[in-house]
Amino acid sequence: MNAFERLAPFIQDYIYENKWEELRANQVAACEVIFDSDDNLLLSSGTASGKTEAAFLPVLTELYENPSNSVGVLYISPLKALINDQFKRLEQLLLDSNLPVTKWHGDASMTQKNRLIKQPEGILQITPESLESLLTNKRGACLNLFSDLRFVIIDEVHYFMRDVRGIQLLCVLERLKKLTGVNPRRIGLSATLGDLTLAKNWLNTGTDRDCAAPIAEEGKRRIRLHVERFVNYADKRDMTGNGEDADISIGNASSIGSGSGSSSEAYSGDRAHYEYLFRQTLDKKTIIFANSREEIEYIMANLRQIALKNKAPDVYRVHHGNVSALLRENTEDEMKSEEEKIVTGATVTLELGIDIGSLDQAIQVGAPISVSSFAQRLGRCGRRGQVPQLLFTFTESIRIDSEDALGPINWDFIRTIAIIELYIRDHWIEPIPPQHHAYNLLYHQTMSFLKSNGEMSPAALAQAVLGLESFRYITQEDYKKLLNHLLDLEQLQRTEVDGLIIGRAGEPIVNSHKFLTVFLAPEYLLVKEENRTIGTVDKVYPVGVRFALAGMSWETVDVNEKSKVIFVKRVPGISVVDWDVDFTAELHTVLVRKIRSILKGEDSYPYLSDGCKERLQEIRYITQNSGILDALITPLSDRKYAIFPWVGTRQLVTLHYALLQRGLKSRIPFPRCVYLEVIFEGDMYDLEQAIEDILKSDLDLYSLPLPGKVQIEGKYNEFIPQELLRKQFIEDYLDFEGLKNDITL
Repeated sequence: MNAFERLAPFIQDYIYENKWEELRANQVAACEVIFDSDDNLLLSSGTASGKTEAAFLPVLTELYENPSNSVGVLYISPLKALINDQFKRLEQLLLDSNLPVTKWHGDASMTQKNRLIKQPEGILQITPESLESLLTNKRGACLNLFSDLRFVIIDEVHYFMRDVRGIQLLCVLERLKKLTGVNPRRIGLSATLGDLTLAKNWLNTGTDRDCAAPIAEEGKRRIRLHVERFVNYADKRDMTGNGEDADISIGNASSIGSGSGSSSEAYSGDRAHYEYLFRQTLDKKTIIFANSREEIEYIMANLRQIALKNKAPDVYRVHHGNVSALLRENTEDEMKSEEEKIVTGATVTLELGIDIGSLDQAIQVGAPISVSSFAQRLGRCGRRGQVPQLLFTFTESIRIDSEDALGPINWDFIRTIAIIELYIRDHWIEPIPPQHHAYNLLYHQTMSFLKSNGEMSPAALAQAVLGLESFRYITQEDYKKLLNHLLDLEQLQRTEVDGLIIGRAGEPIVNSHKFLTVFLAPEYLLVKEENRTIGTVDKVYPVGVRFALAGMSWETVDVNEKSKVIFVKRVPGISVVDWDVDFTAELHTVLVRKIRSILKGEDSYPYLSDGCKERLQEIRYITQNSGILDALITPLSDRKYAIFPWVGTRQLVTLHYALLQRGLKSRIPFPRCVYLEVIFEGDMYDLEQAIEDILKSDLDLYSLPLPGKVQIEGKYNEFIPQELLRKQFIEDYLDFEGLKNDITL
């Protein structure tokens, strides 16, 4: 019996009605694992490859043939929007199944939630925060809801693995297992996983199961790439844009031809960049990605102005976390329409798998944050049989008279080429480093346990919290330090019988709805036009001040600081906005080494415009003649040296502190930099000898001269002893062994 014949009748009917020609390879593989084993399952394949169906088809068949006495399937997503999207898809699939699906998040129907509590069955879709709330505030209901839970489906596994919400999720799932006594199988879905072993171990946490990760052959997939450049400088040289859109196969083949060339018109400056984006997106459904909310707001405001000038329709939208949920949902609905040629500016919010229909193209302004991010953004286009088309654009300002020998090097540009090559040629994505000492999550789970259970003895609390697999690297001694510190802060309180309860200072924290979230978020002010919510900002814009939000310009007409609301009216023109926190990323050693190999090589890369090819040659000339590609140390001036170990950010930071320990002042010149600058009175040999001595030493990371407040950022860090935050930084971020193994001498 083949996989199709083993599926429930209502699923077979659904497949026929939707004219599927056959099950995909990953769907067949998923059926074999679910039907023929008791393993967890990890499905990692490209966007729009049918992973969701691969998970649900066999799981729903199992539930249909052997009904559960409670909720049978728990689907966990990082986004409410993704839950809403999947809810619509599941509703259609389940029409003739008698299996209900319920969504559970802050915007979901309370009537449906209450119905599920009274009669638990079918599929429950939920976020980690809502599941934490259920477990903490409705422990008795959880016993009934999940007493016969069979499967937990975790969407966007790569997102959870790199985020503190992933630790929270694992803790909550393990607590649920201990509460109910059931051990449901887990199914993880992701389009961008670099190291499957790491992902399998993550998914298995606390389950005592093996994990199957079938590799389904997806075949060769063509993509169309083009990189264009715009320049602001006084020099009259200019870059012509008559490069080709390179068609490339992802698989075992390389370039297979080219598409239509771009215009031979010369481009120069910011204005030309916006004009180019306007032309490239005319009558094309497009997502324009940028790496900051400020930048995407400014880009879309300029495109809207150019469209107004050219009497073109206003098809420009903005989609990021500070735009109101209603406006984001409207944008998603517009993008699903086949008729609407919407152009949406976005940050990371549209990287995840919300169904937005077929896109004509995606555009990345500036360098992608990482290989993983590039893979996600590429995956947003090319759905439903289209060839994925991704355009990169850069605008750079060049100082012709720069005194810095390395100043003319555009590292973001070279990093973009490296990211493209690593993904399409080497099939490599960054592995996600584990977080073994997340003390802020330890605080959160401690308080959550006490809120859920009431008074507990220190021993019982330690056994419960440290018994969670996510905290297996945290010692009893460290936990005791945390508990004593929380007692000093009155986060906790001792009872007369030496038990622990939540203290006076802890009560308002655990009773706030914000307690459920474990990620850092600034205090936002609501922006409203009369009764319509536009979004949020993180600072007060006084009356009369104009700012941008949701791709439009607004002027403040009133501010209610007590209620944290800014009332605005819409105004014409282009305004700016800024947020205090935006996206950061680190470089992996593999990526840094790829940058070096590109600079040392001679390949011209078919997806680069002529101007970009010329720029690459300029940068290669500078780097090959400066010595930085082969020498560890390069003099920049009489007392300033550049150290190029060609290692990742973590290893580079480790070397930085090791040099400081020896009295050598070094700095990382800019974020995502690949080298150190050192001020040194001696000669190059002495500096090189100092580095060799460091590498040969048995370096004690705890002896390094770290700043007093050094820490990995995290919500609730204010309640963690500084020595534990320092330990987390040393153990989870610094990497001396990696430095020794990876450094190029």
